[in-house]
Amino acid sequence: MTAETDHDLTREPVAAHEPSPRSGSIVLVLLVAAGLVAVAIGLMTLGRAAAQPYILGILAVLAMVGLFNLFAFAAGIIRFVDRNLDDPVMGRIADHAFDGLAVTDPRGHVVYSNAAYLTLTGATGPQEVRPVERVFIGNPDVSEAVFRLLKAAREGKRQQEEVRISGQDGSQGRWLRMRVRPLGTGKRETKYAVWSISDITRDRERQEDVFQELQHAIEYLDHAPCGFFSVNPAGELAYVNATLANWLDYDLAEIGSGGLKLTDIVSGDGASLLTAIVAVPGEVKTEVFDIDLRMRTGKTMPVRLYHKLAFGADGAPGPSRTLVISRARDERSDPDRAAEVRFMRFFDHTPMAIATVDRGGNVVRANARYAKLGQALGLDTSSKSIFRAVNARDRHLLIAAINQAAENQADIAPVEVALEGTKERWGQFFVTPVDGAENDAEAAIVHMLETTERRALENQINQSQKMETVGQLAGGIAHDFNNVLSAIMMANDFLLNAHKPTDPSFQDIMQIKQNATRAATLVRQLLAFSRRQTLRPQVLDLGDALSDLAMLLRRLIGEKVKQETIHGRDLWPVKVDVSQFEQVIVNLAVNARDAMPEGGKLIIRTANVTAEEAAKLAYKGMPAADYVRIEVADTGTGIPADIRDKIFEPFFSTKEVGKGTGLGLSTVYGIVKQTGGFIYVDSEPGQGTSFHIFLPRHHAEPEVQVEQPAAVVATNGAAKEAASAAEAKPRTDLTGQGTILLVEDEEGLRALNARGLRSRGYTVVEAENGVEAMELLDEQSGGIDLVVSDVVMPEMDGPTLLKAMREKNPDIKFIFVSGYAEDAFEKSLPEGQQFDFLPKPFTLSQLVAAVKETMAKAG
Repeated sequence: MTAETDHDLTREPVAAHEPSPRSGSIVLVLLVAAGLVAVAIGLMTLGRAAAQPYILGILAVLAMVGLFNLFAFAAGIIRFVDRNLDDPVMGRIADHAFDGLAVTDPRGHVVYSNAAYLTLTGATGPQEVRPVERVFIGNPDVSEAVFRLLKAAREGKRQQEEVRISGQDGSQGRWLRMRVRPLGTGKRETKYAVWSISDITRDRERQEDVFQELQHAIEYLDHAPCGFFSVNPAGELAYVNATLANWLDYDLAEIGSGGLKLTDIVSGDGASLLTAIVAVPGEVKTEVFDIDLRMRTGKTMPVRLYHKLAFGADGAPGPSRTLVISRARDERSDPDRAAEVRFMRFFDHTPMAIATVDRGGNVVRANARYAKLGQALGLDTSSKSIFRAVNARDRHLLIAAINQAAENQADIAPVEVALEGTKERWGQFFVTPVDGAENDAEAAIVHMLETTERRALENQINQSQKMETVGQLAGGIAHDFNNVLSAIMMANDFLLNAHKPTDPSFQDIMQIKQNATRAATLVRQLLAFSRRQTLRPQVLDLGDALSDLAMLLRRLIGEKVKQETIHGRDLWPVKVDVSQFEQVIVNLAVNARDAMPEGGKLIIRTANVTAEEAAKLAYKGMPAADYVRIEVADTGTGIPADIRDKIFEPFFSTKEVGKGTGLGLSTVYGIVKQTGGFIYVDSEPGQGTSFHIFLPRHHAEPEVQVEQPAAVVATNGAAKEAASAAEAKPRTDLTGQGTILLVEDEEGLRALNARGLRSRGYTVVEAENGVEAMELLDEQSGGIDLVVSDVVMPEMDGPTLLKAMREKNPDIKFIFVSGYAEDAFEKSLPEGQQFDFLPKPFTLSQLVAAVKETMAKAG
């Protein structure tokens, strides 16, 4: 619908359904009052009787006039109008406004309209004034917008719509902006709506012209012979022109959706150069960088960037404007440019951070790796001093090296210093003087290589070698000491057999036995640390094992410490030695108790850890695999950082003299390692300690029905008083018959063992080593029923003796006795060899029981 545009906008406005404005005068009111007073005075002179008819007539006339006014007011003929509405200034502002204005009552009737409204709606006079919905009825382009405006008018809300009115007979259409709002905030005023209509055709045309010009500018930029991109402060690509997108083989739609970041298109650490510009509040900086961009295919192309960045008043960077010049053609056409490109690639892609500095240590130029290092260390971008990258305690070393370079000294020794930052990091600086420098702009070239991982690996290797060396020493000592203990315990058994409990010396003999047993426990702990003890692993459910330990742990930790066990769901099975696992938990619980003298909380947690989760934990030395984790945490005093790396060393203890052997955690370490697991500690002074044990998940395999070597005597394990418990088992008959070949290089121990076996009825043939044992085997006409042999012997060791004897007599029975673990020599034996094993030290009853059990087996 179109409206006439040639109406006279200067004609007088018309108020629809509005009476002509009336004016009042106070003088007229005073004259009427004066007339009434004069009539009253005149009537008083006539007398009461004569004036009464006149008074009644006057009152009747006044009553009729008042009644007529009441009826006229009720009918709307007469209305009381606020004098403010008759203000000529306010009235002319609305009447002669450029926008069409109209006011509608609650029924939708127009009660006021100005001249512009008549013109825009095509009305020729006040009689043709129509509300907005009737003006544009039937126009599909406008109907939806008018509906929304009417709804807002009924709800007393504000609404604005812009619509295009199609022209008639091919004439150009026009744009209208229509608004609606309530007349006021009062309850009655909100029912009246004020409509406004503006012709915005010219504004729209100007906007379209600007848009077209912008489209042309974008088209020119997109098809320019150079690339262009813009990056927002978050590092996301806000705009990339078509040329650069074509170079990088990206789709413009993909880039425009915000899916790419600066680091996606910049090769190596080049993005760090763009983000490491020193901020200067309120300034605009332009830097030139020669870097490589990375294409979608992974290939690179050399470019030169003209990077423009504006900083706000607070120093915050705004969006960047970056011009990209391809240098790929230079590589092919200009040898000098090609050499420059190759050098810049070498300079920015080297794994070393490189910078040139002046005498004061201020960075003049730097490569991308140095910029990335500064960001990783969290350095203030407003500072260009290279010294800020070094920890304050080591800063003097780098200052001295740069001063030497400034004096043009050669062969400056590398400097390894701690880097600044929240985490411990190390770097090695190589400083060389700048040749031919005529001013102080560049005094030295500094190459920096981060050595954090190397130092950590060196420390780990040193610690591992130290632990291995100590373990070998401890294992050797334990082996030799086991021989001594075996002799002591065997001789002690003879004394006990020869003395009755009523003898005065019996208690002294028992004291010797108890101390020997205690010494044997210490030796077992040394073997556990050196990972040379004998383990009897079996598939175990950790939840059940910890539940069985609950009562023992409560007695050990006491009433002051609250113990809580949190079991993981559906724990995987593990394969461990039950007694050794119990020893691990008991040792950790006792340590936790001692760390909480005033009481606290001991928490034991279990959980499955998948290979993916293990990889994320990033514990040193632990490969990614499935594990079951046991965490033992306390709320105690914690472990200081300076001794945290020493807690697993044997004989290291923070307890008072006499209150600990220093073997508790070393034993735990050895057992876990020998089981194939890993143990780590997290602790902060005053915050408690958490030990994390990772045991490999056991995968069940089909069992091959092969008779395995039997365990003759249960190993020491971790249970308290295991030796006494074993000895306390009732033995109905430990005597036997048969010929035993006893092979032992320790003469004293061999004699005691032979004496003990003979006392139980056996015939014993003694040999000092394997060679002598082979000779005795050939000499015995009646044959040998059983061989009891040490493992480590001169000339011929135990495993070699076993193979030699089995060649002559495949059915000969064998028992190995040793202070080392069974698996230490089992690997050197041919597969399928059967033998029994008795760990040293052992008592007479244990030796006799092992012999009788082996002799009783079918050959």
